[in-house]
Amino acid sequence: MSNQTQTQGAHIVGKGRATAEGPGPDVMAAATLDGDTVLSSDGEDIGKVKDIMLAVASGRIAYVVLSSGGFLGIGDKLLAIPWSALTLDTQRKCFVLNMTAERVKNAPGFDKDHWPSMADQTWATSVHQYYGIEPYWGRERYNRLDELGTGESLPGSSDAPESGGVKL
Repeated sequence: MSNQTQTQGAHIVGKGRATAEGPGPDVMAAATLDGDTVLSSDGEDIGKVKDIMLAVASGRIAYVVLSSGGFLGIGDKLLAIPWSALTLDTQRKCFVLNMTAERVKNAPGFDKDHWPSMADQTWATSVHQYYGIEPYWGRERYNRLDELGTGESLPGSSDAPESGGVKL
């Protein structure tokens, strides 16, 4: 298995698999993660999970929207954190972002009334670069090409309406 395939989602650490009740931690309802704490690599509480954003076409989690700062939702800064930049720590029951709290404070963010167009690849690429993560759509294309071993696209992989793709 290539390293590209191994890093498609959030990593999971801890003993949670052995002690988990129910389906977690390998498969979890998104709502169970709402409000979970996110810690920086230097152990600081940098915010809470506000939303989990899906890439609808691929069915993958694209981002966790992190609510950082503020008090009771007032004055908080929202950050889009690429899903694969996070590690789920099942013992501490939180996510860990491999970035210092100071760097997170300087991260590009947005407010609750002015969300970015997360489908804009220019915006999305800059977010992934900030967190040092390859964009999920790049891995997806790489993995499809790697599966074929030919460097060709998979049959039916076009987004064009004539090949069955849906344009919104």
